Amino acid sequence: MKLLPLMAITLTMMTFNLQANDSDDPFIWLEEVEGEKALSWVKQQNDISLSELESHPEFKILQAKNLEVYQSKQRIPYIIQRGQYYYNFWQDDVHVRGIYRRTTLAEYRKDAPKWETVLDFDALAKAEDENWVYKGMDCLYPEKNLCLVDLSRGGSDATVIREFDMRTKKFVKGGFELPEAKSSVSWIDENTLFVGTDFGGDSLTTSGYPRIAKRWKRGTPLEEAQQVFEGKVDHVGSFTSRLFSKSGNLDITVEAPAFFVNTVHILQKEHWIKLDKPDSASLIGFFNQFIFLQLKDDWKMGDVVYPAGSIIYENIEKVLSNKANYIILLEESTNKSVANISFTKSSILVNWLEDVKSVLERYRFNDDGSYSIEAIELESNGRITVKATNEDSDDFFVSYENFLQPDTLFYVNGSTLKVEKLKQLPTYFDASPYESKQFFATSKDGTQVPYFVVKPKNMKFDGKNPTLLYGYGGFKVSMKPGYSATIGMDWLEQGGVYVLSNIRGGGEYGSSWHRAALKKNRHKAYEDFEAIAEDLIKRKITSPKHLGMRGGSNGGLLMGAVLTRRPDLFNAVVCQVPLLDMLRFHKLLAGASWMGEYGNPDNPDERAYLESYSPYHNVKKDVEYPRVFFTTSTKDDRVHPGHARKMVAKMTALGHEVMYYENTEGGHGGAANLKQSAYLNALIYTYLIHQLK
Repeated sequence: MKLLPLMAITLTMMTFNLQANDSDDPFIWLEEVEGEKALSWVKQQNDISLSELESHPEFKILQAKNLEVYQSKQRIPYIIQRGQYYYNFWQDDVHVRGIYRRTTLAEYRKDAPKWETVLDFDALAKAEDENWVYKGMDCLYPEKNLCLVDLSRGGSDATVIREFDMRTKKFVKGGFELPEAKSSVSWIDENTLFVGTDFGGDSLTTSGYPRIAKRWKRGTPLEEAQQVFEGKVDHVGSFTSRLFSKSGNLDITVEAPAFFVNTVHILQKEHWIKLDKPDSASLIGFFNQFIFLQLKDDWKMGDVVYPAGSIIYENIEKVLSNKANYIILLEESTNKSVANISFTKSSILVNWLEDVKSVLERYRFNDDGSYSIEAIELESNGRITVKATNEDSDDFFVSYENFLQPDTLFYVNGSTLKVEKLKQLPTYFDASPYESKQFFATSKDGTQVPYFVVKPKNMKFDGKNPTLLYGYGGFKVSMKPGYSATIGMDWLEQGGVYVLSNIRGGGEYGSSWHRAALKKNRHKAYEDFEAIAEDLIKRKITSPKHLGMRGGSNGGLLMGAVLTRRPDLFNAVVCQVPLLDMLRFHKLLAGASWMGEYGNPDNPDERAYLESYSPYHNVKKDVEYPRVFFTTSTKDDRVHPGHARKMVAKMTALGHEVMYYENTEGGHGGAANLKQSAYLNALIYTYLIHQLK
């Protein structure tokens, strides 16, 4: 395979043998994120790849089209209700970093509502000479005028926190403020916070999250805040907060020994009471003095067995007095799982996934404690997302989309369940020539694995169609049908076929689907993905010459693992913000928090399995790989950019041709604003077009 000349000069052919010891890793210096030598290497790799990709005529065309869509004034301004106002965060060509703005419901119903700017992040960044990226805010219940604003430098997870007053539209002088850290904060009242942050010493866990919570009074130094909870250093983290409701508040600490297990402690008269529940169960709601638990395993209480996948509830007073007699709200089935639940004034909205397609129901409590179930009349062949619920009203917003239908926002009357169409995205590409189909592939162990294909209606089944297969397969994250103008313009209109996989490791069929690919069963996710690729080839939708794959984060690990397992199946790989060194992931940034998903490299048995598929340790010199495009971000403080850097360096040293782009900002999302997103996607689809046509 031809090696790019400049790459051959910068990284000459080397022979080495990577052992378990860090000292045997010749590229470990690339883990120094801001190191001068590492950043010089990054610049060289960027220059090589960008000079090639930007030279293709498609690049500028795709970039311009992407930017026009991303900055379009016709996008739906999704809202959240705070008090009498509806708030929206908005970015466009003028507001690159974005503005936080508000309007009334009456105004929002109009085609062109009038907005009042509350906070301008472009102006703030300019005034303070900081690269601020807005990361969210937490506002004090019930008026929600005082807010804690999260400001990130360049898009990293670590944020600076400042108190902001919605009434004055200014930061509170002398108000609550925390320096940059991965903090956890929650309002207690107007003058008090729960705070978990970097207090110095060993106040953070090995994953970089808070383990100590303190009660901080307004006007006092942070050092004088009273400690209220202390977790363990080797746990993922401990997160203390107040759950507000009209019927009473609840102070809790969720302590996570690992990613998918947790203990919940409830504060009662300055004493923490441990909630009796399985460690795998999650507290998912506090509503009308009832707590709601979602079970991942069967739970036996007395003579009653509550099944895995069910959601159960009980009055908090009975729970705290050891008199709990939980009631089953709902149970999952073979092909039906809960995507999420939301609460309104007097009801619960349950968003189901039925064979990966959304169905929305309302559970309404009666005076006698029973409840009725009502269907919300929406299409059921795509993705439904509940928006802007609150306990002051039974009305709510909901959006619907599928691969070929743009997002549509509806307003649902809580009394009649009448669905009113409010806003819809424009059709950024002509969807009429295309159709979407759901298929099932048979994995190695016989499991039927669903996937969606978006293709031209008149497509020839001749194995020559450029096809992009997307995957994630981890952390119980479900991949759902959804509208993407980028996929439509940059891929479908360029003659491509798009495929969305629903492999194990995700949450498409509930906890069992996720657990099927945990730790030593990780290979199941990879076998599922490979089975889909083989099924696409068998159906003659495509062939290895025309088949590419794309994934990011855990999906980037999927790309790396499948690349080293089955390079014969693909001719293009887009590997974004990936994990790739599975023997050191737990030592890099937030990596230790993911051992519940992957395993512990310091455990000899688990290390052996991790090493068996770790992409960084399984790439070979004498194997022909497709030309991979790796992307990452210097400001990603979740998945260390060293993973992608080291993989590129090793593959290049072994004589393999790769491409690389590292954004110097952007965080784990890879892009900090709309311009960067338009640019990154133009690079990716330019690469795919030239690899797969």
